[in-house]
Amino acid sequence: MSIRDRLRARWPKDVPIGVFPRIPWAQQRPTYRDAQPGIIDAALDRARRRPTGNWYVFAASREVRAGRAFGTRIAGAELVAWRDKDDRLRVGPARCPHLGADLGTGVVDGGVLYCRWHGLAFDGQTCDMRWKPFPCHDDGVLAWVRLDAAGGEMPTDEPVLAARPGDETLAAVSRVDGSCEPADVIANRLDPWHGAWFHPYSFTRLDVLTTPTEDDDRFVVSVTFRMGRFGVPVIAEFTTPEARTVVMRIIEGEGTGSVVETHATPIGLGPDGRPRVAVIEATIASSPRPGFKAARRAAPLITPMMRIAATRLWRDDLAYAERRYQVRTGEVPRGRGEDG
Repeated sequence: MSIRDRLRARWPKDVPIGVFPRIPWAQQRPTYRDAQPGIIDAALDRARRRPTGNWYVFAASREVRAGRAFGTRIAGAELVAWRDKDDRLRVGPARCPHLGADLGTGVVDGGVLYCRWHGLAFDGQTCDMRWKPFPCHDDGVLAWVRLDAAGGEMPTDEPVLAARPGDETLAAVSRVDGSCEPADVIANRLDPWHGAWFHPYSFTRLDVLTTPTEDDDRFVVSVTFRMGRFGVPVIAEFTTPEARTVVMRIIEGEGTGSVVETHATPIGLGPDGRPRVAVIEATIASSPRPGFKAARRAAPLITPMMRIAATRLWRDDLAYAERRYQVRTGEVPRGRGEDG
């Protein structure tokens, strides 16, 4: 018996982290028969029909800081965000109504945004010279803005938010931009079968237990999160609370109740004429174990590692999403013998 086998045999059963043998990549069970395009497309179609209320995630809450202007672009619109004197989120057009200066480069003083060109002031509430603030929402982890002209749906007072774990959490937000549309990002998340093949450094022993139906529109997946030779086995569900969001929630195993929210926000067209999308992902972890309190105290050290791990995954997954966009829009020419 090898040292690793002896370690596995003696590993305490109540410890959530186990020792797992390394399975050679090419010896995994193929999943292409299970990953039927019809299942993925049907789940995506149902997701796209869910209302968003015209709300868009544009940043982590912590990125919009007091005393600073935050410029961004969503659905082709230039926006500026800042904090008022009561630390409330404010969002409005980034184009100054006077001579068109970029308010994203403005100065915030006492919670008031000043244009650097001529000093026109914005408190985030008053409409002035054809400038009107947008409805916005800060959920404590993510910053949202409502753009009714871009969304074209019936607006809602607040964004559609999935249930999150309680107050004792550890949260990290990552962002990766790509050249595709939000639907391509959502389709990637609605294909759990690719996890162990495309991300062997993070996932192993992945098995899709149930697939979505009209009555129970979720994937339920058994998977082990890898940490080198060690792994954390869990059961997780994937749901789509609205058209541009996929939520993975751990429903059994270590960290039950923890969620990963993946938000696909359209940016607008890039210089090459292709659509650009921002994948903004919030990992909100929770655990009843005593050691989790220590982890929360070490958040400044742990959350950067959480962001790095999420960014690595999405750099790979955006290659998937971008390829999907190219295939469905005809940028990838069909080869001989392909069906029409």
